[in-house]
Amino acid sequence: MYSVARKIAGQSRPQLKLANIWLSTSKNTLPRRAYATTQLDLPALDRKWRRVSKEAAHLRGQTSSDASPKRSNVQLTDDRMYILSMFPYPSGNLHLGHLRVYTIADVIARFHRLQGRDVLLPMGWDAFGLPAENAAIERGIDPAVWTRDNIARMKEQLESMNGSFDWSREFATCDPEFYKHTQKIFLLLHKHGLVSQKKATVNWDPVDNTVLANEQVDSDGRSWRSGAKIVQRELEQWFFHITKFKESLLRDLERLSEHEAWPERVLTMQKNWLGRTEGAYYQFLVDGDNSAAESHRLKIYTTRPETIFAAQFVALSPQSSLVQRLAQEDADLRAFVERVKDLAPDTTEGYQIPYLKATNPLSFVKDYSQASFEPLPVYVAPYVRGDYETGAIMGVPAHDARDFAFWNRHRPGEALKYAVSPEQDGSISSLKNGSYLESGYLTSVTGSYHTLPSDIAAKDIISQIKSVTNLAESSTKWRIRDWLISRQRYWGTPIPIIHCNTCGPQPVPDDQLPVTLPKVDTHWEDGRAGNPLDSATNWVNTSCPKCHGPAKRDTDTMDTFVDSSWYYMRFPDPHNADAPISETAAKAYLPVDIYIGGVEHAILHLLYARFIYKAVMGILYPQVGTFNEDTTSIGSPLDFSGEPFKRLVTQGMVHGKTYTDPDSGRFLKPDEVDLSNASQPKVVTTGKPASVSFEKMSKSKHNGVDPTTFIAKYGSDATRAHILFQAPVGEVLNWDEDKISGVTRWLRRVYDFVQNIQKQGIPKGAGFDGEKYFTKSGDELKDMNDKEAAQWTADVEIWRTTQNTILSITNALEKVYPLNTMVSSLMGLTNTLIENQGASGIIKREATLHLIQMMAPITPAFAEECRSILNPNGGSIFAEGQDTWPVADGTLRLLGRNRINCAVQVNGKLRCVVEIPTRPSDIADSGVEFQHWVTEEILKSEEAQAKLVGDNDIRKAKKVFPVRGGAVVNYVIPKKK
Repeated sequence: MYSVARKIAGQSRPQLKLANIWLSTSKNTLPRRAYATTQLDLPALDRKWRRVSKEAAHLRGQTSSDASPKRSNVQLTDDRMYILSMFPYPSGNLHLGHLRVYTIADVIARFHRLQGRDVLLPMGWDAFGLPAENAAIERGIDPAVWTRDNIARMKEQLESMNGSFDWSREFATCDPEFYKHTQKIFLLLHKHGLVSQKKATVNWDPVDNTVLANEQVDSDGRSWRSGAKIVQRELEQWFFHITKFKESLLRDLERLSEHEAWPERVLTMQKNWLGRTEGAYYQFLVDGDNSAAESHRLKIYTTRPETIFAAQFVALSPQSSLVQRLAQEDADLRAFVERVKDLAPDTTEGYQIPYLKATNPLSFVKDYSQASFEPLPVYVAPYVRGDYETGAIMGVPAHDARDFAFWNRHRPGEALKYAVSPEQDGSISSLKNGSYLESGYLTSVTGSYHTLPSDIAAKDIISQIKSVTNLAESSTKWRIRDWLISRQRYWGTPIPIIHCNTCGPQPVPDDQLPVTLPKVDTHWEDGRAGNPLDSATNWVNTSCPKCHGPAKRDTDTMDTFVDSSWYYMRFPDPHNADAPISETAAKAYLPVDIYIGGVEHAILHLLYARFIYKAVMGILYPQVGTFNEDTTSIGSPLDFSGEPFKRLVTQGMVHGKTYTDPDSGRFLKPDEVDLSNASQPKVVTTGKPASVSFEKMSKSKHNGVDPTTFIAKYGSDATRAHILFQAPVGEVLNWDEDKISGVTRWLRRVYDFVQNIQKQGIPKGAGFDGEKYFTKSGDELKDMNDKEAAQWTADVEIWRTTQNTILSITNALEKVYPLNTMVSSLMGLTNTLIENQGASGIIKREATLHLIQMMAPITPAFAEECRSILNPNGGSIFAEGQDTWPVADGTLRLLGRNRINCAVQVNGKLRCVVEIPTRPSDIADSGVEFQHWVTEEILKSEEAQAKLVGDNDIRKAKKVFPVRGGAVVNYVIPKKK
């Protein structure tokens, strides 16, 4: 206090009277009012300011191509931001998950606009897909009608959330104007050898009657959408050659990890799906007494080369060439292969080929006798994929779960052969009769490799077998496969290929695009299943663009992931009839600055989007959208290092309050729960307390919430603030309607305070200069009377809190994930204003204006209303040339308390209280920089040095949680096992 007073007033010593007032600020403010008496109609404010916003947009002439005058002429500028939330499927109703992601996107967009940036925040519809087609069959209507009705309804719902989306750029992927360019992209990739058609064993969904990519089949062999068990079929299919980009897709993940641009778990999931592995090819010799089974070398790939010592059988895919050849003379085998198509991909059924044996290549190494490696039985196993490597595996039941399940069915009770053990001495006594899947130490069965670490021994084993027999070689393999995009359905983008018996497959000429979907009303009216394009003869029959003879259109449509893999490129240039996006628009807007959506899209959508961006931009505009400043070295799309999304934000799910019967565990409907006492819900029929939990919202759990009903009741602004306040962006939000009362009470208090200031007639400050104001007032400290000193103290308290709030709010909005702290910080500033009524009018007014500006991204209509009260002729907060985002004015060095008490906790337990300096104004009150700073300051204390040692050494903390600018700091230190 002494140094602060001296700094401000230039005095040799502080006035005792002022010091006493300063040190007891909270005791000397005027009596606190609740400021929550007004009946505030928040839904009415929403409607009012939406109407005002629409009228203003109409007057600016923004009803067609551009919602912002800044974008009427696309120019390169550093102040442009492209913020995008994953666009929704038009199912007909928004859910709270939608509301959360679009609120986050809108809040960030409004923040950047208030900082003077030209922000693009578009909205569109991921409109193709199976649900619309299934609904058409059920209802007997065209899927286009169902989809358009849903879009209209959902757009109305979206507009009710006070979003600032640029609707002039709106499109649906089912618009011919959009999918014309999806077809152009297909043909562009086709021209450059990145698309081909080939026969392939595919995953057939018997419920939706379509083919699924491997990524759309879960670990249980079920469809990602219908949940049906997948069966295998062989069909002619179109593929995008994503595997040609595997190196750059993996390499550039490192770039996305810099500065935490993408969440680590998403990067890990992408790496795992790309699946680069180091392994080996082994050649097993296969012999048999069947005329079709002459000596055959079977090439087998494994990622665990050391487990060759534990191979106990060989398994072949039913689609392998050897099996197909043998089946021609083996009726039993032929019957089994025919039956495979009806089996689930993960079945443990199999067929042992009785006349076939395989020899382990280790048998030919002199260190290992033939007796040690008896000939291995050979099976046909449906779980072995025909499109994976050679369609053959070495079965190692001791070290592979699928092999173990298969072996246990066909050789129950036979001992497992272990090559790897968790024990350093290689003993297997700790292993029961099950598969051991981890790395470890080699067992005695490996001979001279006994006790060596498995990862080290693997390379030596490969080298030894290769040097002696040439039956082994090291190899790098990838899990990722080419992207199967063919779908045997109607409601999707038609594949722009014409099939001619003379000329073969021919691309549809550019001037004939788009190939539009034909009307097939009778198909829907009759409720038929299958693909109606097959029977649309007038549409199918056409002429070959090369020889002009009779030909047929391809009747497959594209996977809807193709649409979503490039839609973000279209928003910057949505009305371009000639190209998906112009080079000028691409340079101006791409890549997307911030992309927001659910982590459930971490693999499929994001991987495909990265591939399409690299391919399309690498071909069309290789100088666009790359993180490298120097792109002149790019000579091939395969080398293109661009990424579509600079930063990825993944929000957590929204869980609903769920009631269950404590006896039966049955989910209770709303009318089965007595909520007369909300804190003690009871089962209506029994009177017993209902069990309460928060779970993923679903109809079966009766825990869904209609966002539009909630908004109609509480208003969009209160709903938005509640969504942000309840949980950090990346975590699950447990939706509890009861807790919104805190938000609505806060808004009423702010509204009352604003009206009170206006009633006091406090004039608007003209170019208020905080530093000048407080320096000048400081010079007069020695002459202040009690009333003036109390006012000065209140001024300091308000302005200090305002400046700290500006720093913390700005930091939260820039980092995104701690957005939940915004509302609490704004509530804190509100409390400070109300508690310090004795402050000068100009300080209260200026601080209140800053409060309103900082509330504006979260509660736009409410902020507009409050600002109009304080400044009736001031125009909109968001109007170009109006308010800018508040910036800290540097007065904290004058106003800040020099030192504060810091309570230091380790794993939640108080260890000591030390005095540290107040946080420097150039360090935000969250983040790694602040954590390092506060730790260094704590350890300068002798008490801290004495108590924070050993198990309490805060330098070993894995996580640090500072609270209230360092007033409390909790260090999480892992406990020793």
